[in-house]
Amino acid sequence: MSDNNNPTPAPTPQDDAERIRLKRLAKLQSPKDSGASSPLLGAATPRTTGSSPSGSATSSKSVAPSPSPAPAPPKPKPIPKPTPRASLQPTPPPAVVAQPLKRKAAVPLNLPVWEHQAVQDILKVTLSKEVAEKSEHDIVWLKSLAEDLASENGTGEDIAMSFVAPEKLSIDLIDQLLISRLELDPSGMSDDLDYLPVLVSLPAGQSVFEYLVGAWKRLYATRTALGKKNIPPMDMQTAFARLDKLKELIISYAGLILQEPEMFPQPPRQDLGPTELIKPLLSLSALSTPLFSSPTTSPTTLLPTEIEQFLFDLARRFEPDNEIDAILGPVVKGLLSHESLFRADGLSGADAGWRGVIGGLEALVSVKPIAAMITRLDEWIPADATATTFESVSLMGPLCRLGLFGREWPAIAKSYFTEPEKRSREDFDSSFATLRGTLKSLQSSLFKIFDALVRASPASREAVLQYFAHAIRLNGRRAGMQVDPDTVASDSFMLNLQSVLLRFSEPFMDANFSKIDRIDPYFYAHSKRIELGDETRIKATSEEATQWAEQNKPTQAPNFISNIFYLTIAMAHYGYLKTIDTYNNTHKQMDDIKRHLEYLQGDGSWMGSPLQARVEAAIKLVKVEEAKVRMQQLAFEAGLMDPELLIRSINFMNFLSVWLIRQADPKKKHPSPMVELPLPKEVPMAFRCLPEYIVEDIVDYLHFAVQTSPDKFELTGKTELLLFILTFLTSTWYIKNPFLKSKINDVLFMSIWGYGRERLGVLGTLLNTHPMALKHLMPALMHFYIEVEQTGASSQFYDKFNARRNIAYVLKIVWNNPAHRTALNEEAKNVDKFVKFVNLMINDVTYLMDESLGELAQIHNIQVEMDDQAAWNSQTPEYRREREGTLRSLERHASGYTTLGRSTVELLKVFTAETKAPFMMPEIVDRLAAMLDYNLQALVGPKCQDLKVREPEKLKFNPKELLGNVLQVFLNLSDQEQFVQAVAGDGRSYSKELFDRAADVAVRRGIKTNTEIDVFRAFIERVEEAKASLQAEEDLGEVPDEYLDPLMFTVMKDPVLLPSSKAIVDRSTIKSHLLSDSKDPFNRAPLAIEEVIPQPELKAEIDTFLKERREKKMQVDTN
Repeated sequence: MSDNNNPTPAPTPQDDAERIRLKRLAKLQSPKDSGASSPLLGAATPRTTGSSPSGSATSSKSVAPSPSPAPAPPKPKPIPKPTPRASLQPTPPPAVVAQPLKRKAAVPLNLPVWEHQAVQDILKVTLSKEVAEKSEHDIVWLKSLAEDLASENGTGEDIAMSFVAPEKLSIDLIDQLLISRLELDPSGMSDDLDYLPVLVSLPAGQSVFEYLVGAWKRLYATRTALGKKNIPPMDMQTAFARLDKLKELIISYAGLILQEPEMFPQPPRQDLGPTELIKPLLSLSALSTPLFSSPTTSPTTLLPTEIEQFLFDLARRFEPDNEIDAILGPVVKGLLSHESLFRADGLSGADAGWRGVIGGLEALVSVKPIAAMITRLDEWIPADATATTFESVSLMGPLCRLGLFGREWPAIAKSYFTEPEKRSREDFDSSFATLRGTLKSLQSSLFKIFDALVRASPASREAVLQYFAHAIRLNGRRAGMQVDPDTVASDSFMLNLQSVLLRFSEPFMDANFSKIDRIDPYFYAHSKRIELGDETRIKATSEEATQWAEQNKPTQAPNFISNIFYLTIAMAHYGYLKTIDTYNNTHKQMDDIKRHLEYLQGDGSWMGSPLQARVEAAIKLVKVEEAKVRMQQLAFEAGLMDPELLIRSINFMNFLSVWLIRQADPKKKHPSPMVELPLPKEVPMAFRCLPEYIVEDIVDYLHFAVQTSPDKFELTGKTELLLFILTFLTSTWYIKNPFLKSKINDVLFMSIWGYGRERLGVLGTLLNTHPMALKHLMPALMHFYIEVEQTGASSQFYDKFNARRNIAYVLKIVWNNPAHRTALNEEAKNVDKFVKFVNLMINDVTYLMDESLGELAQIHNIQVEMDDQAAWNSQTPEYRREREGTLRSLERHASGYTTLGRSTVELLKVFTAETKAPFMMPEIVDRLAAMLDYNLQALVGPKCQDLKVREPEKLKFNPKELLGNVLQVFLNLSDQEQFVQAVAGDGRSYSKELFDRAADVAVRRGIKTNTEIDVFRAFIERVEEAKASLQAEEDLGEVPDEYLDPLMFTVMKDPVLLPSSKAIVDRSTIKSHLLSDSKDPFNRAPLAIEEVIPQPELKAEIDTFLKERREKKMQVDTN
């Protein structure tokens, strides 16, 4: 509204040009009028003949209507003044600084004069021909508008008085001035010779947007100059207010020109509309090539320092009613679909154009209304996007998919890792540093962008969470075993999202775990953001999980921390950890390739034969494939082993492990104080219903990190790693999956591998010092050693050996610590449990030694065959190739068996030295003696030469060490009478000659000292005495079958009845059987030792029989 209350004059007939101008101006209008504020703050209504200019201080008198007036066009609505917001404060006038007392008096500002000059300088327009000519037409003469105003001034006394000097410019004229200037067409034709110089002098090729940017820049220059003047505060405020009105109009037109570039005459260019703002946005990155730069800075181009303020002004003007969506939405879409994001060289591109996209987007999201607008666009989460297309069609997708991995960015692997076999480690490290620095820059910027989006508004925060959740939801198949990578998102895309989420998680992962209780433990029941579907739970059936969710319906939505926490877990499961899995698979590929290469190369007999060319070509192809896989490995290592990513991931996984233990802790207080172990037998339902992949991901990532980057645990995470392992090895009933339990044991094993200067690895020192380890490590290892015997898996027989090898290695590391040996002795007081442990150890040694020594003998035979060159060369190539393949297979198996057998014998050695009583139990001692005798016979008996193989170290076979360990077990138990009797009773393998030979070999090879051998020889003498006594006692003659054990065929000493099969066996026999198998040996029914029924009458009969036979024998001997 104008400042006076004059009525709006009636419309007059309009010519075509006037109607076009009205139509264009109508596009500047807001949907509704702003009655309380001046329309000068909105888009001004263009002046029409017979109507007052929008926002003018005075109204002109109406012109008399013609006899046949044309229909008046509708009066366009003024653009409403936007409501100021906290995030969009108008540029304040300079603060009035207190001046010294002796200050010059302020000089009043001649507002009409200043206003005229300001409008002329900013818009570069004039109503005076002389002014235009004097400026050499740099200032444009608006002849048509000047004539209209002059004509208008001549009609009506009041109006004539209002425009005493029509050539004077004022804020009240800015709408007419600006529209008249924008309507000028440099390429247009004119019959007015006076006006031709004006058209010719218009800047060639300048677009409307560029003109408006120039006006906007000149306005801020004028504002700065004004702030430096010594004028009264009221004058300054008035002047600033008038500049703000002009700025509002300039920004209004600038925004709408971006939306509809054809609104006014434009030069014949292709880069009009949103592209005109995208250009300066792309220039914001200092590291990117100035894609659209020119040698000199144009006064009509936005500088990097000016873009933020320009975006701020746009947002302030168009934020109401979400008008900004149509103005800047196309700009955002154009920026995020820039060609640099789709080039094959990706992050390694020479022009680094993606950095310009990052810089532009960071500028956009720094303005909260623009950030909020971005998440409202349909392309934020496209409705029809698939797992494969989401990273290409969603707004942030093209930026988030940039990465280093070979499958999606093969050009990077070729550029940085070509011919890997010729590259040095230093060369690789240099490439790693370059690529990781680039990736770090990208991921840091992505986090800044997503963080700005989260902070823009509650709606945009929810949209960001939905974006992450949607990416996870689309890629559920990535967790599968056999996944076609063309059907899911790329590894680079998922890794970048993981990096962003890890950064979001950092604020609540403080060292004191002060915010851990803000994480909702019932999230999966309270939110549908992450759908678990058929996901396996830690220890609950799907029915139990459904019932639990029904019982814990939400009362309020989970907070932001909870959302980020669970999204990070899920993103790791479906993204980051599957990428690690893909990387691990490349090692398997390399092993297969090397085996194939060895097969092709064979013994070289193909050289010089007709097959040479074919074999050499095949070898060349295999080597090319080997180099290709190696390049992929190196690209994976560049991304996955970035130090910052590793540390963030380790921190998160350790935090997650602490949170998981806290859910299992009955007090829900861990780690302050630490959880009490072992945990209660009753597993909380909330813990049981958690997805199993939480435990799996912790274990898998720790497995990866400990193996590849143990040094990253030096800063933090060792204690959390130790407590996680101890908790779930002492309380294995909290986890249903046997493979997960074994993986936890594997992590413990790998955490004591030496690296650098740390001889004992990540946890070696902590295992010998931490109170929880000193108290619980030994019971945990023994408990798991027993449990792993029966996992229910089809591969349990072989899995148990790997698990027990790991346990043996850990025990070897901690054995010299008296606290651990004390803990072992305490555990040995639980006789039944410890005897079961010892029995399993003996079973393992028996099997592993038999297998390893047997395969070594086969290897020996093949090698002997190959050594006879004449006979070997006489064989057919097929036969030789088959035998070579058998040899390689035997070598692989034998090295595994010898390693496992050696570690188990070492375990037996240290345990028999520390605690002997459990080994002397009736159900143990005979089997132990028989196993030791058998292996001693294999090592030094008549066939020991069959174990002589080439390169025994390659097969992990050290016969001297193995013989020394076996002899040490004999020495450890040599003072036990039960053991002496058991060795003497072994009629299968024991002989004095064998033991004497073992003693001679041990002395000759320096395996044992003379003192130790003296003890061993004394033991042999005692065994011989016991053997003579046993032989005398065992000559009992015919023994009734009912007195013999049906399994061992020895006279029963303590007969018992098995309840289901009704068979009678000796107690020691069934106890020994049940240590390995909990079933009745006769009908496979479940059986416990407590269920057997003693047979005292039969025992008395047997005792009487034995007594009578001994007395009879003694009488015969006396006679």
